[in-house]
Amino acid sequence: MKRILIILFNLITITVMAQTKGDFEVHDLGNFKLHVYYTNDALGDASYIIEGKDALVTMEQPLFKENVAEFDSYLSKLEKPVEKRITDYHVGGTADYDVVMAEGMSDFIKGKVYGGMMQGFAQAFGDAMTDMPTGKATEVAFGTTHTWAGVTFEFRHGASSDFPGASILIGNKVYYTHWTPAKAHVSHLQISSPAAIDAEIEEAENSLASGAELFIGGHGGAATRDAVEFKISYLKKMKRIVSTVDNTADFVNAMKKEYPQLPGEGNLKDLGEKLL
Repeated sequence: MKRILIILFNLITITVMAQTKGDFEVHDLGNFKLHVYYTNDALGDASYIIEGKDALVTMEQPLFKENVAEFDSYLSKLEKPVEKRITDYHVGGTADYDVVMAEGMSDFIKGKVYGGMMQGFAQAFGDAMTDMPTGKATEVAFGTTHTWAGVTFEFRHGASSDFPGASILIGNKVYYTHWTPAKAHVSHLQISSPAAIDAEIEEAENSLASGAELFIGGHGGAATRDAVEFKISYLKKMKRIVSTVDNTADFVNAMKKEYPQLPGEGNLKDLGEKLL
């Protein structure tokens, strides 16, 4: 719990920046389409629309007013009813619409950890944030599969080191986790302890074994299998480096040597302080 509080404190103290309107991209997966909304907000959040033949499902709707307006406008132009709205790791601008959550998440978001984080966001971002949701939340059990908008949603446990949200396999083609895999240095908010390295490796390997084509997350957007394969290799090398150094400076230098010019070098110092 203390580790989670530290992570969330770091999230709360993110510098306030001007909100830039987001971008949409669409992936046609045959029997459904995946609409990815890159919010470009201060938290690097992404939101999603799963478009079936006759209906829609939304996931992780945006948190900031400008993004909520843009997302809702885009959603209305699809001219199909929204059958379900999924709130997994991130509470967003779902207003008074009902939502579904993984089991245990509805209590978690009301608790001191997540509730404290949201209070911190309110202080940091002020009126830029949308009002908190007021709709009914229905929990979905882990290990169950549901069909909404003609598309299957399989709720699995996420990485054991992460919040109690779900990894969701969508239509057997898209795998949702908290963080989109990327060819970049990871954040200390994602890997906050040596145990988290193993947990993230295990979850990444699970995602590959699912047979999915696309991999998405609440932070990031959409990536392909090669990004997951890179993540696994990267984390295994990180684990080896952590076992061979005894201070942050040596960790940073070793990671830079292993991955010269890899984006996200600014994360390494904070990462090393978490791991050593």
